[in-house]
Formats: sequence, C-alpha cells, structure tokens
Amino acid sequence: MLQDLLPQAQRIADKLKARNETIAIAESSTAGLISAALLAIPGASAYFMGGGVVYTRQSRTELLGVTESELTGITPSTEAYALLFARKIRGKLATTWSVGETGTAGPTGSRYGHAAGHSCIAVIGPNGERAITVETGKSDRLDNMRTFSLAALDLLEKALA
Repeated sequence: MLQDLLPQAQRIADKLKARNETIAIAESSTAGLISAALLAIPGASAYFMGGGVVYTRQSRTELLGVTESELTGITPSTEAYALLFARKIRGKLATTWSVGETGTAGPTGSRYGHAAGHSCIAVIGPNGERAITVETGKSDRLDNMRTFSLAALDLLEKALA
C-alpha cells in the first residue's frame, strides 16, 4: 500500500526541498499513510515538521487545540472540517504547507451520515486553501485508505505546481 504512494511523495519531497518549504499533516481515516509516504523519502527531515492521526475528539482537542466554539456549524468529515484540521496543524507547527484529512474508511459509514468510502481533504499553502471530497462507493477499509492517501498527495502535488 505504501509503495503506491512513493512516486507522488518523491515528487512532492523534491519540490519542498528545492524551495526550502515545510509541511505538516493532520489526518484521520488515512491513519498516518500520508505522513508515512512523505517520511519514507530520504531527507524528509528537511521538509516534514510533524503531524498526527487525529482520530478522536480527545486527539482533536489535545493535538490540534480545536475548541468547541470553532466547531460551531462544522460537521466532521466535511471539507470545512478538513480545512480546520489543516489550518490548526499549520499554525501549531508554523509550516509553509499543511494537509488535513477526515473521512470514513469503512467498512461501515459514519454517525454523521457519510457512507464508507467518504473522505474530505484540504491543502493549505502560500497560494491559498483548497479542499476536495472523495467518494469511492466502496466499503473496503484498506482500499479506501490507499485511495484517500493518493487523493491527498495528488491535491498537494497540484497545489505545489
């Protein structure tokens, strides 16, 4: 699964290193795969400042510092929620770029009404914020995690272009 992510991660790493830019990741249903791909590239310490798997309310509060008031009007597993993750991790680690990911890998859907295979991904950088929603229509947890991670790296690579 990680092998599938390495070509994109290498291209991203090359761009970040060439520009002396940094990145931080806050991910949920990808379970650390986005971070793992970027960290698998030799020399990652030059650009990867850190991140976390934000999988519970407790981790959202403690790792990202998200307050209840910041969640007003924002439902988990939405583009707004992914953008909040990306903003928070970028601010905490003072990076050039950040990625936020939230979703439902499966095999069942979420309590917020999203089917398995639903992920929202946000990328924030010097040229602004962008977010996408991925719907695989599948309940295969591992395949969804891989697909979400590829989509996140793809969105990041496009933002870096």
